[in-house]
Amino acid sequence: MRAVTWQGAGRVSVETVPDPTIIEPTDAVVRITSTAICGSDLHLHGPLAPFCTQGDVLGHEAMGVVEEVGRDVRHVGPGDRVVVPFNISCGRCWMCQHGLQSQCETTQVRSEGRGAALFGYTRLYGAVPGGQAELLRVPHADYGLVPVPDDGSPDERYLYLSDILPTAWQAVRLGGDVAGATVVVLGLGPVGQLAARVALHLGAMRVVGVDPVAERLAMAERHGVEPLALPRSAAADVAAAVADVTQGRGADLVVDAVGMEADGSPVLAAGHRAIAHLPSAIGDPLTRNLGVDRTDALSIALSTVRRGGTISLAGVYGGSVDPVDLGTFFDKQPALRAGQCNVRRWTDELLPLVADDADPLGVLDLRTHRLPLTEAARGYAMFRDKEDGCIKVVLDPAAVPAPVD
Repeated sequence: MRAVTWQGAGRVSVETVPDPTIIEPTDAVVRITSTAICGSDLHLHGPLAPFCTQGDVLGHEAMGVVEEVGRDVRHVGPGDRVVVPFNISCGRCWMCQHGLQSQCETTQVRSEGRGAALFGYTRLYGAVPGGQAELLRVPHADYGLVPVPDDGSPDERYLYLSDILPTAWQAVRLGGDVAGATVVVLGLGPVGQLAARVALHLGAMRVVGVDPVAERLAMAERHGVEPLALPRSAAADVAAAVADVTQGRGADLVVDAVGMEADGSPVLAAGHRAIAHLPSAIGDPLTRNLGVDRTDALSIALSTVRRGGTISLAGVYGGSVDPVDLGTFFDKQPALRAGQCNVRRWTDELLPLVADDADPLGVLDLRTHRLPLTEAARGYAMFRDKEDGCIKVVLDPAAVPAPVD
């Protein structure tokens, strides 16, 4: 089969790799019909590059049609349309039973001190081959696979159940009851777009979306979000702007949908790039022991949240020695909520919303580019560099590339 593979920091290529097969009775093999590029995939070419191996199959947002199932998979069968959650969870352990599927005790990567295994996301999370491929072996498919209607609707109606929609939903829900609240979303990439829409759907009085990119601000605005342009040179102005619309109080909930690679830290950015290009034997220990995230977004969140409010981290952080202003944190008394999304905790309540023809969360207005799988390198570069109004790229394994003139 053909699959998107990691070939080094900043380099991916589509290669022929062995077809997956059923190994365990709880496995399934899914023929992928759509697979997306996630913002966190870009971390594999920066801070997390030392934990990748040349040839790793990438991707953790996927859906498709079941080809084959193991004998213990009974809720789906060949021909069924399914979504594949990005974290691999068993559904039976204590963590899964308590809604913490991202900490599944059956698939925890204990050798790395990490939670549940993830598809296509470094050896820190199990080095499990990912979904940017024609076929995908799904461990624990008896619990993980989410059947969705074969109703003729485009895949994008259901695809985001694999990761970014539950991630956005969890980020807002961690803020408690947002009815009547002021919510600020930092970063209007795919997760930020959906988090802003979720907050409005759940009754927020106003949602302010912060981003430097005009196309992202325009998309958010057409879904009822108040856009706040963030010049890269004036990040400190965000708190003042939010204070102006909240009687000086600040936001009840701030969702940081940016994470470890925020703009505005040129020295740290240069360090990330340098380490990413080192051999793993050198880069791995440096990242583990000296890793520092670019915490500009977290700093903005701390300055923007009201006293006693909540900061919810949806963006990925991975640093081991991040600088945090604990004095301000202690003084302002916010709650800080964070963590990998527990996808299967939320899919049952989200499925009716995405299946609704009214599209209350606007899932059909997110993807800006759909490309053949073979054009993955172009998709990665376009997404990384925010070219051509790119906000969300979906790859199609079955599509044939357009002829070159």
